[in-house]
Amino acid sequence: MDFKELSKEETKRALEAIEIAKKTGKIKKGINEVTKAVEKSQAKLVVVATDVNPKEIILHLPMLCKEKNVALIPVPSRQDLGLSAGLSVPTTAVAIIKEGDSKDLIKELSK
Repeated sequence: MDFKELSKEETKRALEAIEIAKKTGKIKKGINEVTKAVEKSQAKLVVVATDVNPKEIILHLPMLCKEKNVALIPVPSRQDLGLSAGLSVPTTAVAIIKEGDSKDLIKELSK
């Protein structure tokens, strides 16, 4: 399964939504936490890095997100994803659990 490429602007906005939610809402970081959040229907938005190796780590997410009706946004870099989530290390996936001030941005990205 290939993830569709997004424009630089869309990628930037997805990372921005994570930064805002981190400060004013709540996020989950890492593939296991994100998977659990989606399964429990807590996730409002999932952002996943596409530079993951091996790819099998993230291949279950598109189907799971579709099943639970959660928007999934691919970004090219684990490093950028980790930084936007406030981590000093790269991360594979981030889920926004409580939107905080990023609610409008998430709505826009989910379309």
